[in-house]
Amino acid sequence: MTTPSTPPSPAPAAKSPFSDRRLRTELSIVGIVAVLLLVVFPLLNAWGVVSNFQLQLWGKYLSYALLAISVDLLWGYTGLLSLGQGLFFALGGYMHGMYLMRMIGELGQYKMPIPDFLVFLGWTELPSFWKPFDSFAFAMLMVLLVPGLLAYGFGYLAFRSRIKGVYFSILTQALTYAAMTLFFRNNLLMGGNNGFTDFKFVLGHSLVDPEQGPATMRGLFIATGITLLLVYGLCRWLSTTKFGLVQRAIRDGENRVLFSGYASAHFKLFIFVLSALIAGIGGALYTPQAGIINPEEMKPANSLEAVVWVAVGGRGTLLGPILGAVGVNWLKSWATRAYPDLWLIILGGLFILVVLFLPGGLVSLPKRLAALWRKLRGGDKTPDTAPSPAPSATKS
Repeated sequence: MTTPSTPPSPAPAAKSPFSDRRLRTELSIVGIVAVLLLVVFPLLNAWGVVSNFQLQLWGKYLSYALLAISVDLLWGYTGLLSLGQGLFFALGGYMHGMYLMRMIGELGQYKMPIPDFLVFLGWTELPSFWKPFDSFAFAMLMVLLVPGLLAYGFGYLAFRSRIKGVYFSILTQALTYAAMTLFFRNNLLMGGNNGFTDFKFVLGHSLVDPEQGPATMRGLFIATGITLLLVYGLCRWLSTTKFGLVQRAIRDGENRVLFSGYASAHFKLFIFVLSALIAGIGGALYTPQAGIINPEEMKPANSLEAVVWVAVGGRGTLLGPILGAVGVNWLKSWATRAYPDLWLIILGGLFILVVLFLPGGLVSLPKRLAALWRKLRGGDKTPDTAPSPAPSATKS
């Protein structure tokens, strides 16, 4: 006699990442802020409520937010503290800057069809490697290729040699310092210490004309906001995939990842290249809005400052780096006008305060305040309402 076979129990339904209450709240905040930045803010500028200076300033903040996300992707999610992300940001800016310099045409100081600094150096014809930058598409390709290939070459050698922790940080800092020294040289034909400036047109639209310039700047501001939104969406999606789990596992215990059969070096190389691309795109958007790009952007101090943005905003989150980049740079704009000699002290003090008293960054503040409120009301029944500690610094 055969017993009737019992049907297999249905597999549990896969939990959607969007079922998480915290994630839904974060996406709602992102949606509201996106509408304010992409619709309301440009409209206020067009109506004269927000000045052109403020629009440009906030456009630079959003570009810095892309740099901060690239730092957080490495440091907060993978445990790799790179102190050279400013290099990839500047390289993206330089590639776009070469196109913008070509668009000046014969409107420069010397009325020559080549950039003024080349005339000053005695050149009468355009160097061959400058000629393809007449094309915007080629320049955008270089915005991706140059930072990406440099990150791939450096990352391949570093991760293949199992360089990690503080040694990786020091090497990335040395890389950006070496590049900065190289770009300061006039014989590199990249503008020397003055870099590129005096931009006039982008895609046929004037950047300086009193009538057309503000509209062009609004377009650049909106393009920067949309890019930031797309990069946020890409990183958020990546964090919910199996790749994101492996990424965080590398941060928390790389040896366990290796014992599980994953080639952690390949994962780290992919993330390093991706973060360089994001930083390069940020730099390309920054250059026309700042009106200048020079080797100062490659200073190791700039990369260190980006690390402070991430720490202040909240490492290992995606909203945190954006909040940190915008908040700290807004504070910098105010402090360098009100107390120009005290800015570095303010920045250092802010970093120490966050590390000591708010390790989760500004994004953890609402949770802490809610816990404090429950405690004051005497209704706190949960054993521990403090936010989970931030991931370890350079555990890789």
